Amino acid sequence: MVAVCGPNEATPEEAELAEAVGEALARRGCAVICGGRDGVMAAACRGAKRAGGVTIGVLPGYDRRAANPWVDYAICTGMGEARNAIIVASADVVIAVGGGLGTLSEIALALKLGKRVVSLGSWALEDQRLARQEAQQLYRQAVTVDQAIELALAGVSRASPT
Repeated sequence: MVAVCGPNEATPEEAELAEAVGEALARRGCAVICGGRDGVMAAACRGAKRAGGVTIGVLPGYDRRAANPWVDYAICTGMGEARNAIIVASADVVIAVGGGLGTLSEIALALKLGKRVVSLGSWALEDQRLARQEAQQLYRQAVTVDQAIELALAGVSRASPT
């Protein structure tokens, strides 16, 4: 399961990248988990569905109807932004496409949990404290969708316990 994180109000470029990421992940047999709303989340789900994939949306509120139309399984949390912890804890790896502070929180939580994170036009984390915390080894930046998928899935097995 791969988390695709990014802004609810995505730019056209971010949406295009996220849709391609979702499609590529589904073609590789990965389920997509995200925040289930609009923007990057909807685009990733749309791409995954086009390729016959499975999508999971972890929603901030209690109404399943708030999920984008490409979510197969909507999980209502009533937790607002705190749902980000559920998204990244449930994923084997995270791909961040663009993003604001919500995306940054998902990146930080994933790194804290020891999960690999791939940035595709997202935050550049170059702080020396990350290197000391060994998080730098888990955080990679990609330039293309294909590169992001390869970096994300390198070493991830279907039987991953995380």
